[in-house]
Amino acid sequence: MIEDRARARDATIDAVSAFPDRHIGPRGDEQQTMLDRLGYPSLDALIDAVIPAAIRTDRPLDLPRALTEAELQDEMAALAGRNRIMRSFIGMGYHGTHLPAVIRRNILENPGWYTQYTPYQAEIAQGRLEALLNFQTMIMDLTGLDIANASMLDEATAAAEAMTMCLRVRRAGDGMRFLVASDCHPQTIDVVRGRAEPLGIEIEVGQPADWRFDESTFGALVQYPTTDGVVTDFAGLCDAAHAAGAYVIVAADPLALTLLRAPGDFGADVAVGSAQRFGVPMGFGGPHAGYMAVRDEFRRQLPGRLIGVSHDADERPALRLALQTREQHIRRDRATSNICTAQVLLAVIASMYAVYHGPGGLERIARRVRRMTLVLGRGLQTLGCDPGGEVRFDTLAVDPSPSGRERDDVISAARAAGVALRAFDDGRVGISLDETTTAADLRAVFEAFGGQPDDFDPDSIAADIDESIPAPHARTTDYLTHPVFNTYRSETEMQRYMRRLEARDLSLTTSMIPLGSCTMKLNAAAEMLPITLPGFSSIHPFAPAEDVEGYRVLIDRLEAWLAEITGFSAFSVQPNAGSQGEYAGLLVIRAHHAARGQGQRDVCLIPTSAHGTNPASAVMAGMRVVPIATDSGGNVDVGDLRKKISEHADRLAALMITYPSTHGVFEPTIREICDAVHEGGGQVYLDGANLNAMVGLCRPAELGADVCHLNLHKTFCIPHGGGGPGVGPIGVAAHLEPYLPGHGVVPDVGGEHAIPPVTAAPWGSASILPISYAYIAMMGPEGLRNASEVAVLNANYIANRLAPHFPVLYRGPNERVAHECIIDLRPVKESADIEPDDVAKRLMDYGFHAPTMSWPVAGTLMIEPTESENLAEIDRFCDAMISIRDEIRAIERGEAHAADNPLKNAPHTSRAVTADTWSHPYSRSRAAFPAPWLYEHKFWPPVARIDNVYGDRHLMCSCPPMEAYAEGSGEGSR
Repeated sequence: MIEDRARARDATIDAVSAFPDRHIGPRGDEQQTMLDRLGYPSLDALIDAVIPAAIRTDRPLDLPRALTEAELQDEMAALAGRNRIMRSFIGMGYHGTHLPAVIRRNILENPGWYTQYTPYQAEIAQGRLEALLNFQTMIMDLTGLDIANASMLDEATAAAEAMTMCLRVRRAGDGMRFLVASDCHPQTIDVVRGRAEPLGIEIEVGQPADWRFDESTFGALVQYPTTDGVVTDFAGLCDAAHAAGAYVIVAADPLALTLLRAPGDFGADVAVGSAQRFGVPMGFGGPHAGYMAVRDEFRRQLPGRLIGVSHDADERPALRLALQTREQHIRRDRATSNICTAQVLLAVIASMYAVYHGPGGLERIARRVRRMTLVLGRGLQTLGCDPGGEVRFDTLAVDPSPSGRERDDVISAARAAGVALRAFDDGRVGISLDETTTAADLRAVFEAFGGQPDDFDPDSIAADIDESIPAPHARTTDYLTHPVFNTYRSETEMQRYMRRLEARDLSLTTSMIPLGSCTMKLNAAAEMLPITLPGFSSIHPFAPAEDVEGYRVLIDRLEAWLAEITGFSAFSVQPNAGSQGEYAGLLVIRAHHAARGQGQRDVCLIPTSAHGTNPASAVMAGMRVVPIATDSGGNVDVGDLRKKISEHADRLAALMITYPSTHGVFEPTIREICDAVHEGGGQVYLDGANLNAMVGLCRPAELGADVCHLNLHKTFCIPHGGGGPGVGPIGVAAHLEPYLPGHGVVPDVGGEHAIPPVTAAPWGSASILPISYAYIAMMGPEGLRNASEVAVLNANYIANRLAPHFPVLYRGPNERVAHECIIDLRPVKESADIEPDDVAKRLMDYGFHAPTMSWPVAGTLMIEPTESENLAEIDRFCDAMISIRDEIRAIERGEAHAADNPLKNAPHTSRAVTADTWSHPYSRSRAAFPAPWLYEHKFWPPVARIDNVYGDRHLMCSCPPMEAYAEGSGEGSR
């Protein structure tokens, strides 16, 4: 049967270039070996046993035939070529930038960086943790605030998160009024408005000079510099806000902060923004690393991920995620935010940009940008177009009428010269310059305003300009003083630094990452190549529609393909993370109920086994969470569901359910569940995190779901990037299509009655959508279905091999699992005092990342092999787990010390096993080389087991002082 499928594919696809055969790990004979062990003659027979017949789709995927890698590259080049690359001076928080080639080659294009997972296993994530600590230090230094996190999704959502954080910790009164400066970026205002409405926050947009603070106000948001370029002194505003018990959030440009007074220095409580212009291409809107920095009093409320400095078992410095008890799976509907990811890869790039340039280099770039701005302003003054006498950094907003031209005339003339400018509603023209700006660009803008070439000499004007920044606006404090920002000036040292960090991280280039619910599959190089094409990477998100035809075609096709795969009527790719998809989907449901006069429906039913972001998202969407019990098999307790539906009959808004279930099985009652919710007047939100078991086999919409978010960074091959970027598009049934998210800046986005935007850019993280497009295009309908089948095969093979050694929880029909399985470690806790953490750390000695720990069931490991791992790698992982079980048996029999054994002491570093003394009762070889393959290649954990408690009690979230490096010189040092 396996061979028949291969022959059928070879008949339609060039066998030499057949991408599915490269994406799917097990060869035909390997698949048959696994099927024989499981007792099935074919993949079809296995799938029939795993997925109930009533759930299977009766309609094959109607998608184009699979492209070869060469055909795909030609198609992507053609699509990129349909986008017009302009010299974009639109601004609004998006700017041209130069990504240093050494960072592009060694980070962005390097699978050793982009295939890493979120650093929950800190001992094998020290490289990216250090890069993120650099990012946090950079943001803290530039903003002048006490603590920063490891990145946010974008500037607009960071501002919205800051607003809700201020609401949680407000110091006075119970007022719900929040002030937003009208000269903030318009997309930020829209996202903040949208976030506020479900929570009952009253947004007042106006000029800060007119504001009066009282007990009704808990916070305010201002832009620095403003969207039209003015640098304002907000010290008095901060004093007035604080006197009334309110907080001030400043959305600040980090490049401008190299020259301007830091927000923390003039009294800001929170700073947010985007690090995009630190080397990250505009990419039609993302992904980019947003940031948030706060005063110390907010540290326990700071959303997102936070990198902290702790020490390991040898008392050496080591990095980890700090304050992890804030994670959503623990706090659920009381979580500070629904964010479960960050923009790690982009934060790493931005931090490396700062390492590459150092403080002096960043200041030179900033001064050149400001010089260009002043030169252009002086030139426009000669035409009678005075940009105003305010202090400015990079942006001019100019009324062109004194030159005899109107706004649209200037913008059209600039377009003819290949320059894109911003059109203000009041008739002004906006020009935002950046590090890529040249003298020729200034001349083109000058001439667009009607000037003559001979009347504008940038060099002579520059020689006559006073570039000093007057008090109180000029920066007076140092930044980026740590050695990491002042050491790596030659490319030789820079690439060695990045390579040293990469070597301290385990990625898919090292071994299988068997994380349940996270689908760490192949991110093929052919899928990644298109994102660096200038036609995709150099486009402003607010470029005119006629300039982005290639992007629009790609997005339309991708949305249509996702609709065909899932059975939904329409899709929106705007949400730039899975959590954002959840939030957007619930807002769509909320809007649907309101439109039908059912606005009182605010109860969201959520199974207790659900992803932790589900209840957090429901609360953000203004809903009240009611938990639904699960039965002994891990399925939704239908009786309890019906009871809760009855109890909340008039207020039922939605059910959020993950399918296949969070426990890794296909629940046969899914249609009954959906019908019951619909009968109660609610809508069904299906969390599509586990779609990798469904593509081509069943469709969420056919099961009864009304809304579903997908994780393109899971099922559809966008890499995890060490913890981000992600994309979480939502699909909706026809009756919900009118409410898909819109955008205030770009028309014709979303539905007829669109909800407000949930992210800053109209199509979210558009520059990485080509990855998923490429995956679907090269896999084709048969390849996509086969990937799902093999994912199920691999998971059942692992469950079968491990079952004699560890209990396997939650089997579905015919005692089979879906695409992941849960093994129970609670018995070995009783018999040998071995915790999941001990097994996780010991797996590092075998060269593997741990599976998902203690979720969705405490004391377990959830394993997902994906379809991309071949039989040899899967067997190595199983052999490692079985070997660890034998080590546990030795403890149970009293042959190994209960406290001093390989599991309790794991992971073992090279420093430990090569030390002059060895006091453990087991051998050094047993510690470091417990499996034969390790003698051929060994990944050494760079630090010993990290003390999490110490890190939380002694929170340090910036680069350690120099004495820490002296104490930790060598393996544990920078």
